[in-house]
Amino acid sequence: MQWTFLNPTIVIQPGERTGYYHTPLDQLLTDAQGNNTISYEDYAVALVNELEQPQHVGRRFGVAY
Repeated sequence: MQWTFLNPTIVIQPGERTGYYHTPLDQLLTDAQGNNTISYEDYAVALVNELEQPQHVGRRFGVAY
């Protein structure tokens, strides 16, 4: 069985689609202020990108700025 787990981001909020995000493995990615955020738009792009071109099969990953 193949699987992939997308960790939920702490704050997913309205914003612009930038196409720029990080996909850390097995860790919580935060900025200098300790925030873990992404826009709905970029979160959706990251999810669709993973579905169409799997990069994290058998792994747990996150999506954040």
